[in-house]
Amino acid sequence: MDNLLLQEVNEGVLVIFFNRPQKKNAFDSKAWLQLTDALYSAKSNDAVHVLVLTGAGDDFSAGQDLSEFGGKDEQGLRAYQYVEKALLDFDKPLLMCAKGITVGGGGTMLLHADIVYVGESLRFRLPFAGLGIAPELGSSYLLPANIGTQRAAEILLCAEWLDADQVVAAGIAARKFSDDELLEKTLAKAASIAQLAPKTLVEIKRCLKLAQRSGVEAAFQVESAAMDKLVGGLENVEAVTAFMEKRPPNFKQPASK
Repeated sequence: MDNLLLQEVNEGVLVIFFNRPQKKNAFDSKAWLQLTDALYSAKSNDAVHVLVLTGAGDDFSAGQDLSEFGGKDEQGLRAYQYVEKALLDFDKPLLMCAKGITVGGGGTMLLHADIVYVGESLRFRLPFAGLGIAPELGSSYLLPANIGTQRAAEILLCAEWLDADQVVAAGIAARKFSDDELLEKTLAKAASIAQLAPKTLVEIKRCLKLAQRSGVEAAFQVESAAMDKLVGGLENVEAVTAFMEKRPPNFKQPASK
């Protein structure tokens, strides 16, 4: 199996790098499944007290690799559903640091982190309205829960790009650093957390997250039903066709299925 993730562990801190830099760390079905396995492995490993997720190279993640399914094959698109459950089940402190392209599933993944730091080059977008698909990873619940209903609606309905300052101001990230110091600062914070009582950290996270769990699980179901309606439909096919042809989609006259 291709090594689509790089992993390093040091004194209780496990760092996982998404390792498709040539694809801006976009996830195909294999990468989603490898990340799922890695999350459950880290959860069960007593040597891991804190997990850090980040991207290799210049970007965090471009989300789903659209070239995998071409708007018709749902296998690649739906493999992310294993990751969303694994993120929800992960009970240890989870930090993420993102720079460069952070789009779609790369952006919604941040909503599952306990602490998010971003680099100055961050370009964040939740492009679902322009792709003819529904939000995912429970973002339809987590985004308004974290930043408020109107701001979340603006981000999801407008599908606009946000920079690092806007992401911090919205409350999606805690802090911005220069790209050069981003990983170092994140690892330093993770190392300080890893020195604290591990069982207590798990209980604190449970206290923080338990009340949200039913809402996130309900969002998973609603989002999945919405995907069933939209994936492979005229708007989705037009969006993916336009992506492959490197042109803006035309939703007034979408491509035929």
